[in-house]
Amino acid sequence: MNESGISKAGEKSGSNGKEQPFEIDRRSVYKCVQCGTCRSVCPVFDVVGWESANTRGRMLIIKSLLEGRPPSEDVLSSLASCTTCGICAAKCPAGANPPEVVEAARAQLVKCGVTTEAQEKLKAAITTSGNSFGETRSRQHWLSDTERSNLPEKSDYVYFVGCFDSYRYPEFAKKTFEVLQRFGVTLLPDEQCCASPLLRTGFREAAGKIMEHNLEQIRKVGAHTVITGCAGCYTTLKNNYPEELRVISLPEFLAEHLEELNLKHLDLTVTYHDPCHLGRHNKVYDAPRKVIQAICTLKEMKNIKENSRCCGGGGGVRIGYPDISLELAKKRIEDVPEGVDYLVTSCPLCVRNLRDAGGDVEIIDIVELVAMALE
Repeated sequence: MNESGISKAGEKSGSNGKEQPFEIDRRSVYKCVQCGTCRSVCPVFDVVGWESANTRGRMLIIKSLLEGRPPSEDVLSSLASCTTCGICAAKCPAGANPPEVVEAARAQLVKCGVTTEAQEKLKAAITTSGNSFGETRSRQHWLSDTERSNLPEKSDYVYFVGCFDSYRYPEFAKKTFEVLQRFGVTLLPDEQCCASPLLRTGFREAAGKIMEHNLEQIRKVGAHTVITGCAGCYTTLKNNYPEELRVISLPEFLAEHLEELNLKHLDLTVTYHDPCHLGRHNKVYDAPRKVIQAICTLKEMKNIKENSRCCGGGGGVRIGYPDISLELAKKRIEDVPEGVDYLVTSCPLCVRNLRDAGGDVEIIDIVELVAMALE
């Protein structure tokens, strides 16, 4: 590892020592016509101002890699600083999907043996402990021994908790499961990381092994539907796992069962932040708003839905570029309207990043709002 945190031990070669070609779908790269529309919306470019840190710059770098440019430190700092928020894809007049291309390029760099120290640490944590934090505690530590022993072994529905709610926000996990238990939902006996961090940072082979483990657990329970309260878990389970798996987000499940929940109305005004991987990537915009409006008054942020600003926590940027990540979160906090009691979101990573940004408004997960209305 050199002083910049770039691992170059296997640069341009695979585990067998042979040179690895840089190969991704050229059509997906050449869709980008370099019009520059993305420069006006890229959140990282807005913060750092590097041409290489906006979508157009990244696509040019990937194109040069396809044309024979050797991977370098500059390449990594450009490609690894993308949050994969997807606003560039939403605004692209040519129909390019830069986050998809960036993830493919990261995977190729991994195959070439070119990674950052932060990426390697993340991979090591997940592959050795089954979670992104390297935690050795049971993933169900937030349940009592009695609650664990009473978990149904079989169910049509399973709650996929995720690393963040398991280890950083166990109160979210507990409140979520208290609601879902009413509908016969159970937990996986040995859940591991959904593999989103591995996929976003290019470790596809390691991700495949983790995903297969989770699939075996889902089959063991016999579940046909997976419910999750994490936007990262949601997009991964929905789009990277086999198609026969039905995956719904917690807000979608709550919206479907509002009448059964019998929520009381609260004298509150809140605003809502759309997580990138729930909103732009999967178009889940209405369900969380339906849940919120069943409980209290919703006052929208400045940029919402497809135009929502990224919190800065995704794509491996929080762990690799914490200063950039925090600046993005501060920018998002600027969009909060006046006169609201809470900023509500439906992703624990968004909760953490937005809380770290400070500000005058308290950040809560949507399940916390639901829990208030159930008391």
